[in-house]
Amino acid sequence: MSLRDILSPARVALQLPATSKKVLFQSLGNLLATDGSGIDPLAAFHGLNERERLGSTGIGEGVAIPHARIRGLPQAIGALAVLEQPVDYQAIDNRPVRLVFALLVPEEATTGHLQLLALLAKRFNNPAVRERMLRAKSAPELYNALVEESS
Repeated sequence: MSLRDILSPARVALQLPATSKKVLFQSLGNLLATDGSGIDPLAAFHGLNERERLGSTGIGEGVAIPHARIRGLPQAIGALAVLEQPVDYQAIDNRPVRLVFALLVPEEATTGHLQLLALLAKRFNNPAVRERMLRAKSAPELYNALVEESS
């Protein structure tokens, strides 16, 4: 599965306002619910919030990959955002987060879920990709910065 399979250009946001993790997860829930995805924004928010209670999904270098299993979800779905201002996220390097990819997977997902997380981590661990995303001037440019080399 490629990132193009789970990320729609309509679920990409530049300058997403968020003042805390809670506000961020609410915004991500709304973003995940766009373009006819059928996602319940409240279910997405609760799923991301509950998973985060188990430990931070901030992977360092200003990046977070919040994720959750959602009952009844037919396939994995994602949303990508550059935040308007960095948010304190309790990431592993204690740096605030500015780049976020939210991933929702079916409740029964196993190996595919882990492969998607590994693919995302690989892309976000590339300094050139992170820089390109942070410099994006439009949502399509941001989308392409993440998915172009991942297919």
